[in-house]
Amino acid sequence: MRLVTHNMMSSNIKGVANGFPLLIEAAQVVEKEVDFNADFLKNIFARIEWKALVEASKTMGYSELLDNVESSMLDSEEFLRKFHHALLEIHLEEGALVCPETGRKFPITKGIPNMLLHEDECTVFVLTGHDLYHSCGTPGVLKALSIAVY
Repeated sequence: MRLVTHNMMSSNIKGVANGFPLLIEAAQVVEKEVDFNADFLKNIFARIEWKALVEASKTMGYSELLDNVESSMLDSEEFLRKFHHALLEIHLEEGALVCPETGRKFPITKGIPNMLLHEDECTVFVLTGHDLYHSCGTPGVLKALSIAVY
């Protein structure tokens, strides 16, 4: 899992007010070379929660990012290269993401985070026709509730 992905994820457990940023427990971190694209970095910069990126990169052993940045720094190739490395080349292969409020761990195996919720952690409702269904986050599992929708 790349840190660009981590930066856009949060815990959606029922009752969690602020599930961002997810804490990282790194068991295996690898670096994978990715082609440098300055335009991509300049365009995504405004969407990145910088403080979360800095903390996540430090957790994964990379401490070259500055704590405070501004958009004028996008003119510096040195800054862009460090941003690129942290965002796209550092991969969390094995470990877990941890909800900052509940401590619930979401395992990461072979770089893929498992964010499926247990049934008691869900609050998603799906309206189909005249029936209300509760979805527990598991694909294909819907449980009918005895509620008529008028």
